[in-house]
Amino acid sequence: MKILLASSEAAPYIKTGGLGDVAAALPKALCNTPGTEVCIFLPYYKSIKENPKFQLEYLTNFFIPLSWRSVYAGLFRAQSKEGGPVYYFIDNEYYFYRDNAYGYFDDGERFAFFSKAVLEALMHLDWYPDVIHANDWQTALIPVFLQAFYQNLPAYQSIRTLFTIHNMEYQGKAPDSFVDECLGLPDSWKGTMQFDGCTNLMKAAILTADRVSTVSRTYAYEIQNPYYAHGLHNILQEYSYKLSGVVNGIDTEVFNPATDPLIHANFTKKNAAKQKLANKRYLQDKLGLERRDDVPMVAMITRLVGHKGLDLVQAVMDDLMWDDIQLVVIGTGDQQYEDMFRWHASCHPDKMSANIVFDNQLAHQTYASADIMLMPSKQEPCGLTQLIAMRYGTIPVVRETGGLFDTVPAYNPETQEGRGFTFKTYNAHDMLDAIRRAATLYHDTKAWNTLRGIDMDYDSSWAHSVEEYWQIYRSMVD
Repeated sequence: MKILLASSEAAPYIKTGGLGDVAAALPKALCNTPGTEVCIFLPYYKSIKENPKFQLEYLTNFFIPLSWRSVYAGLFRAQSKEGGPVYYFIDNEYYFYRDNAYGYFDDGERFAFFSKAVLEALMHLDWYPDVIHANDWQTALIPVFLQAFYQNLPAYQSIRTLFTIHNMEYQGKAPDSFVDECLGLPDSWKGTMQFDGCTNLMKAAILTADRVSTVSRTYAYEIQNPYYAHGLHNILQEYSYKLSGVVNGIDTEVFNPATDPLIHANFTKKNAAKQKLANKRYLQDKLGLERRDDVPMVAMITRLVGHKGLDLVQAVMDDLMWDDIQLVVIGTGDQQYEDMFRWHASCHPDKMSANIVFDNQLAHQTYASADIMLMPSKQEPCGLTQLIAMRYGTIPVVRETGGLFDTVPAYNPETQEGRGFTFKTYNAHDMLDAIRRAATLYHDTKAWNTLRGIDMDYDSSWAHSVEEYWQIYRSMVD
């Protein structure tokens, strides 16, 4: 089977969040199935173009119609490891030679161009996939353009589309005029494209894709509820027959405490108690925290934005600083949360470290050092942090939502079953209680080591998820 994955980011070339990890790891895992050809299409961003470690091969260029525009598109390729996916890059410096991947007034036009260029590139490669797997609003126009402009071409008629929603909050909204001025779609498409007084790209993809998926089973149910759907619940309920939830995995070669070159001391399940302590002491020294073996280190590695549950943390920060714990925060985001963490760290420098940066090495070192990983999210479609944390023997404390509910069953002290500490209601003191329950168990060395071993044994690889994706792909092409 031939599979094309289209994404606005994929590691190692460009990564701003979890999508970058997923768009790299899933194609790599799919390639393990014999008889499979997989490629990834990305925009050729400035950061990729100027990075000397990325050697790309120029293939060709062509022009594509985008409403009244005729727009240049260059096509580049990166040779992958033998048996791995092939990366293709769509070049247009007007759209992509910018300092950041997102955040511009013309993002809608930029990714409309990218989506159409992906489809147009196929005829120049003379390579036509069985399935195009589009991801989030940036590539939501691929199934739309395929139906509107390419479906009558014989080579395109057998192509099927899967659209994956990684986060319902970002839907690709634009003015009504966007359909005419940028997309060039016939008037008959306006009903498909428009929703709630504007153009909504995600809504259009849900209608036009052959199948729709999201990144956990629980989130697939949640987004049919108004609280989580950001206005699209009726659409998702109507098209629920083609909606599936598939939990993400992680790249267990990259996130492997036994071989990770970024951490202070490598370890396995057998020597985790000793070596995690060595990592913890190293991190305490590095961050200026008091060196103590008897205090649980709680970590948060997250974007500092509201839906990550930071208002809950803010409400009980004084309580947390009163408790006998250490707190390490890594991430950037909203000014109010950055300032809040900086303030408390300055007041309690011996027990809290606020690192308002995106630092991959520090994140790996914290996974290896921390005892508890806090994820109190208001909504969490899947979450990779808890999967990585368990891989490194760090016990998650999570709110029961989305992928957190699917991957972190609540610990039962009587049966010693479960993988972490959970709370259900979006309430700061319920969260605080879960943290305190975890901190209490930390002092029961035998029970803590047992729970840590259970978490490190959990299979967070892509093996199960890939098989579920294969079932979706086959359902479209068989």
